[in-house]
Amino acid sequence: MQSSSFASADVSPYSPTETGAQPSLLVAARALAPLILASADEIDKARELPRSLFHALADAGLFHMALPRAIGGAELDFPDYVQVIEEIAKADASTAWAVNQGATFSTYAARMAPEVAREIWIDTPRSVVANTPGATAKAVTVAGGYRVTGKQGFSTGCRHASWIAAHAQVIENGEVRMKNGKAEARYLIVPVAQAELLDTWHVRGMRGTGTHHFAIEDVFVPDARTVLAAGAPQVSGGARYRFPLTLSFAAGDAAVALGLSRSCINAFFELAGSKTPRYVQGLLREQAITQFTVGQAEAALRSGRAFLMEAGGELWNEAITTGAVSMERRATLRLAATHAIRLAAHLVESIYTICGATAAFEGNLIQRHFQDIHVITQHVQGRLSHYELVGQHWLGLPIEDARL
Repeated sequence: MQSSSFASADVSPYSPTETGAQPSLLVAARALAPLILASADEIDKARELPRSLFHALADAGLFHMALPRAIGGAELDFPDYVQVIEEIAKADASTAWAVNQGATFSTYAARMAPEVAREIWIDTPRSVVANTPGATAKAVTVAGGYRVTGKQGFSTGCRHASWIAAHAQVIENGEVRMKNGKAEARYLIVPVAQAELLDTWHVRGMRGTGTHHFAIEDVFVPDARTVLAAGAPQVSGGARYRFPLTLSFAAGDAAVALGLSRSCINAFFELAGSKTPRYVQGLLREQAITQFTVGQAEAALRSGRAFLMEAGGELWNEAITTGAVSMERRATLRLAATHAIRLAAHLVESIYTICGATAAFEGNLIQRHFQDIHVITQHVQGRLSHYELVGQHWLGLPIEDARL
């Protein structure tokens, strides 16, 4: 049974941009798909990307596709970026997640001195910076910089990283330093050799992301190798760096969920054409409930994707035409990203259910999709509370801007 090509949905609804489309990275992602697919079992078992695959992804420029062009990156248009992440996710969700985390964090380079950003991302071959979400470390001010200490979690791809970005509150004279009425938080970028990587990523889904903890103990970081976690002024690059980092992560995560969903449907097509369920006559694909499930799955996937690409395209167009992004556009993309993740989860659950016991075994691709999507839904970008947040905004109620 043949799957739908989905090719007609690969065109994003946004107008010509300041940089123009850069299809070479999408072509590169598609060219790497066979290698990613062939590595999928190893990725899952090792709980990280094989070194050869990491090198191939890095050499194709995929970890630097959101890096400012001024320092040697691709500065890929945002809607094109989302499509590249989706394409990688069709081959393996963990790989796409690792690329999105590394590539999105690199947008901080637009808020650092260019010579420092080049030292971090360009001068070291295949350089990637692994980050961590919560500002749980402590950065004590000293002459010329900070001394940072902390144990921090959820650092995707840290075993392949050249640098680790500790996320810390700034401590000055024994107290938390305040900035604009809030505790000042910074990312402090440390050579990976100065961090202890801790083997903590023991999970059932998204195993290959290698999202371990790390520990840093009293490491000096010069001020130039730090950046405000929020509110740092843009010093290079264009529209790609004019909207909140959290939305970049969110759209990329949603693209992972959508790519995973497409792979799940395609895997089901193969199973449905070969399996005869117990106690029924005919192949699985000949059952009415199967046909109904596939119809609903296609509707969910295509509508979720269309909403994400529309919202991302509108935000991008606003950024390049006005130099800013409105709360209205931010709210729409937040909603689209959350909804795509939630639609993907429902889709995968429905496919998993119709497969019966076949999908319960390790080694079955649909089993892996089931596990992966239920880790994605647990991530902050997939929270159901985002529906409430956007609803509050559209009802005219006050909200915290940083959440959009």
